[in-house]
Amino acid sequence: MRRCVSVRKFGDPVLRASALPVERFDDALNAEIERMGELMHDALGVGLAATQLGVLHRVPRLPRPSRGPGDGARQPPCWSGRSDELEVAEEGCLSLPAVHVEVERAARVKVRAQDQIGQQLEIEAEGLPARVIQHEIDHLNGVLILDRISRDARKEAMRAIAPRRRRRRAPPSGLVVADRGR
Repeated sequence: MRRCVSVRKFGDPVLRASALPVERFDDALNAEIERMGELMHDALGVGLAATQLGVLHRVPRLPRPSRGPGDGARQPPCWSGRSDELEVAEEGCLSLPAVHVEVERAARVKVRAQDQIGQQLEIEAEGLPARVIQHEIDHLNGVLILDRISRDARKEAMRAIAPRRRRRRAPPSGLVVADRGR
């Protein structure tokens, strides 16, 4: 039976936690990676970190790199290089619905990682794949895009988040909230 898992939203403390290295590369990890891929696809995302599902494994689900093997399941990326050239582009996040902000990131990255069976590999990426790798590694370190923007931009983003957070706080099932405005 498949577990119902959803993407954790802003305010969930797990999004601020640092993930732990994966020690066992087994069928359970492969199932976790498969679930991540399905959720990412269903949510129309381009990347997903295990921490966004409440799992403290250093496992990001990434787009296919521009150079390097595989289709996206990596554990735990370690930086082996970033370009000095920076690019600013709009980013969104499955954990921050309705928030799209301009974030400055390295234009090119090189990371060392392991695939889902534990094989060492090195990935080089540029453009969108490089941006996604940096975004997902941030998640694995408890960093959100809100931490990468100016104070004014963060205030604006928080205004976009506030109405959604109020809607999520619905009363428990079976309770009726009286309309006191009448």
